[in-house]
Amino acid sequence: MQARQNISTGAPWESIVGYSRAVRIGNHVWVAGTTATDEQGQVVGVNDAAAQTRYALDKIARALESAGAALTDVVRTRMFVTDITQWEAIGRVHGEYFGATRPAATMVEVRALVDPAHLVEIEVDAYVSMGKP
Repeated sequence: MQARQNISTGAPWESIVGYSRAVRIGNHVWVAGTTATDEQGQVVGVNDAAAQTRYALDKIARALESAGAALTDVVRTRMFVTDITQWEAIGRVHGEYFGATRPAATMVEVRALVDPAHLVEIEVDAYVSMGKP
């Protein structure tokens, strides 16, 4: 059995809800749904889906790095958006981060996210290439 590594960012909701920002087992890394919320609990990029996407993907990149992975290891992304008409702005930012990697991707509209100011929540799955710790 391979060891489980839980990655935390120290956000208060992690212990309250009982989740990790990311989990690594073997070569697999799963990153939890991530929003544009800063360390003080404030939403970044209010009313700007592209800015929120960028902020969330930067947080995801840091979580992956903590797990010994990188954005280039991402094999799947899931984007939950509150307004599907913003798909192009969100998709363009996704393309900036993943244009060369081209993971399998899903974008779906949801009725709401935890904070009404959140426009986007993103989760990713990664497979760490052989030879990486």
